[in-house]
Amino acid sequence: MQQNDPVFDFDRVIERRDGDSLKWNRYAGRDVLPLWVADMDFASPPAVLAAVQQRLDHGILGYSVPTQEVTDAVVAYLDRRYGWQIESDWIVWLPGLVTGLNVACRAVDGGVLTATPVYPPFLSAPKLSGRALTTVPLVERNGRWVFDFAAMAAACAQGGDKAPALLLLCHPHNPVGRAWSADELAELADFCRCHDLVVCSDEIHCDLVLDGGGRHQPFATIDEDAAARSITLMAPSKTYNIPGLGCAWAVIPDASLRRRFSGVMNGIVPHVNLFGYVACAAALRDCEDWRLALLDYLRGNRDRVEAAVAEMPGLSMTHVEAGYLAWIDARGLPGVAEPAAFFEAAGVGLNNGADFGLPGWVRLNYGCPRATLDAALARMQAACAAVAQ
Repeated sequence: MQQNDPVFDFDRVIERRDGDSLKWNRYAGRDVLPLWVADMDFASPPAVLAAVQQRLDHGILGYSVPTQEVTDAVVAYLDRRYGWQIESDWIVWLPGLVTGLNVACRAVDGGVLTATPVYPPFLSAPKLSGRALTTVPLVERNGRWVFDFAAMAAACAQGGDKAPALLLLCHPHNPVGRAWSADELAELADFCRCHDLVVCSDEIHCDLVLDGGGRHQPFATIDEDAAARSITLMAPSKTYNIPGLGCAWAVIPDASLRRRFSGVMNGIVPHVNLFGYVACAAALRDCEDWRLALLDYLRGNRDRVEAAVAEMPGLSMTHVEAGYLAWIDARGLPGVAEPAAFFEAAGVGLNNGADFGLPGWVRLNYGCPRATLDAALARMQAACAAVAQ
């Protein structure tokens, strides 16, 4: 099916005001278009909705366990999409990916290393877990964000409880939109081997690679050593817009690491919502045509954002290779100390870059109908033009 098929009508505006939407309720009663949290304004795939409805029609909503159906769906999906052949007992089910980040920090003794700017739970999970956090900035070179391996090596040279034992990797990277290449991942794997780091790889945006034919390589598939030191976190929530159903999983090939991870969860982490299992199986098994149509639509939105930002005085951004989040440098806006507040006053709700470890920037979610996006970009253009005069 094509994106203009009425079943896959991504242009349809679905009213989310005055309901239970975290995204829209943030600005309740105000004329602000919310382009902040990573929650798309598209209906979930028809096959997912049908599967959830069928489960609801059963009538009993009791305690649930992962079915063979959903386990088989994950195993088949990883093999089909990435050529990654896993054992079903490597899977640890989670009620959300952020839970996995926090569990990983508790399961690995020692400090935590990550690269900024980065998704805020990467910064909060170590602290909540009582772990020392060391951050190393990504470096922008030739219009692309890259790892600073020299600075990362210096960070690993620390002694005591600050010495990193765990690397939190965002792959693809939120918010800068990088889809790490095979060469970059190989270099990172060598680095982690050299410094004996366990790698917790957040790969929740892996099915939203917009460039290079949509190819994503899980970190754990680099080589056997990378697999043995890896915790790979995945979920259908971002790709298929079902974050409210709370279903994610970790793939942990090493039995000892898997036992430590699972042990931390005992008595603390709740079970996955039964509708989450149903939706996950349907999404991975039956929604590839919807996903491809979504990618086409998101590419169009990305191109729209990049072209518009290039025309806005005081703003700039690098090319987005994956996901539906634009990372925008607003430090050039004259007299604007808080760009997120500036754009909110202009009627557009964006994420504050300070929350990601980089003040002066904003994050824009373009996972929305074109009408919403165009209206927001027009407001931003007018605001930037006004302060540039």
